[in-house]
Amino acid sequence: QVQLVESGGGLVQPGESLRLSCVASGSIFMVYDMGWYRQAPGKDREWVATITHGGRKDYSNSVKGRFTGSRDDTKNTVYLQMNSLKPEDTGTYYCNADIWPVGDTRREGWGQGTQVTVSS
Repeated sequence: QVQLVESGGGLVQPGESLRLSCVASGSIFMVYDMGWYRQAPGKDREWVATITHGGRKDYSNSVKGRFTGSRDDTKNTVYLQMNSLKPEDTGTYYCNADIWPVGDTRREGWGQGTQVTVSS
């Protein structure tokens, strides 16, 4: 059973930083694209960032220049460094990954989410 588990969320003040982590665990043959989405209360889930298997990084316009994604393929882990946080960054952040489990078919996985609250 492959799982994605996020960590690193919390309550911070505007202008502060947080670093989210997401680990893919289980019997994994390959992890392809990894990324982050977020969902604010009462709103749809929105894409935040993608880090491809080849290392390309793409960001939504709302976080470009403030958030930085990275990954460690030796640990099947993706990170999201969030700087200059704003109240509108508040929401539940979800990890997303394209995973090929051992002995199974390639599939998309989601984490359970980690809460980020930016408030003074």
